[in-house]
Amino acid sequence: MTEKIRFAIVGLGNIGRRHAEHIRQNPATELVAVCDIDEQKKSYAEEIPFYTGLKEMLQAVQADVLCVCTPNYLHETHTIEGLEARLHTVVEKPMAISVAECERMIATAEKTGKTIFAVKQNRYNPPVQAVKKLITENQLGEIYMLQVNCFWNRGDAYYAESDWRGTKNKDGGCLFTQFSHFVDILYYLNGKVEKVEGWIHNFAHQHNTEVEDTGSFVLRGENGTIINFNFTTCSYESNMEGSITIFAEKGTVKIGGQYLNTIEYQKLETARLPEINISAKANNYGLYQGSMSNHDKVIQNVVDVLHHGQAVMTSAAEGCEVVRMIEQMYGGATKV
Repeated sequence: MTEKIRFAIVGLGNIGRRHAEHIRQNPATELVAVCDIDEQKKSYAEEIPFYTGLKEMLQAVQADVLCVCTPNYLHETHTIEGLEARLHTVVEKPMAISVAECERMIATAEKTGKTIFAVKQNRYNPPVQAVKKLITENQLGEIYMLQVNCFWNRGDAYYAESDWRGTKNKDGGCLFTQFSHFVDILYYLNGKVEKVEGWIHNFAHQHNTEVEDTGSFVLRGENGTIINFNFTTCSYESNMEGSITIFAEKGTVKIGGQYLNTIEYQKLETARLPEINISAKANNYGLYQGSMSNHDKVIQNVVDVLHHGQAVMTSAAEGCEVVRMIEQMYGGATKV
C-alpha cells in the first residue's frame, strides 16, 4: 500500500482552511501540521499540531508537501523555506508579486530537486477545459480576438479583514489578488502577450486601498490576437461576471457566469460543446465570494504527480509567466 502524502500548511486564513478541508478529504493525503501567526486560529486546527512559526514547524514535523497560503508578499519567502526544508510546495495565487521573486523560487526548486505547484484552480473548470480542447485540436482555427471581463465587488468589510489587502507592497493590486486567475486563463488558452496599453483608476476605494479598483486594457498576443481585458471591484454589492469570449476563424464561444462556470453561447463550425452551467461551486468566504472552488483537484494533482508520475497542471514556469503578464499590464498602464 502506498503511503499517504503528508501535507503541512502555512497560513490558516480562508484559503488555508480550504486546503486543509480537501487534504483531509483525500484518501491519499494526510494533514500533519498547520502554521499561522494568529494563535486564535488554533481552533481551526482541531487535533492537528499547530505552530506560530514556519521554521519551528518545518524543524519539528515530517512532511512531504507545504501549502503556502499566506499573503501575497510572503509567497516567495515561505516557498523557499519549504523547498530548502526538502518539501514540495503548493503556492497559492499569485505565485509571487514579481518575476524576480518567481525566478528565485524556481532556482531554489531546481537546486533542491523539489516541485512547485502553482495554484490556478480555474484551469479545472469544465467550460475552460472544453474550450482548451477545442484550441488544442485546432477546431477554432486562427483566433482573432478575445474579450475578458471581470466584474466583481470588494467592499469595505473585505479590506477591513486583513491589513495587507489593498496595499501596494503586500497585495500588489487587483490583477494579482482578485484577477490573476483570469490572466492565467488568458495565458492558458492563448499564450503570451507582446504589447500592452491600458488605463487604471481607484474610483471607490481611495479611503482604504493604495491600488486601483478598475482597469481596461488592450493587449496584443504573440500569436497576433487582439485582446480586450476589463476589470473592476466596483460592481454594485455583488460579483456579476467573469467571462472570456473568443472570436475565431471557425467559431465563437463565450465562457461566462460569475466565475468562468458556464458556456454562455457558442457557434462552432465542426463541434458543439455540451451545455455547461455549474452553480454553487464558488469559494464562499461569507463577506465575499472568490473563484471556482476546485482545490480538491489541486490536491489530487499533487497526488497524481508524486504517486503516478503525471504532469503538473500549472508549473512554476507557467506561474511565473502569469506574473510576467501582470507586470506587463501594470507597466503599460496609465493612471487616470
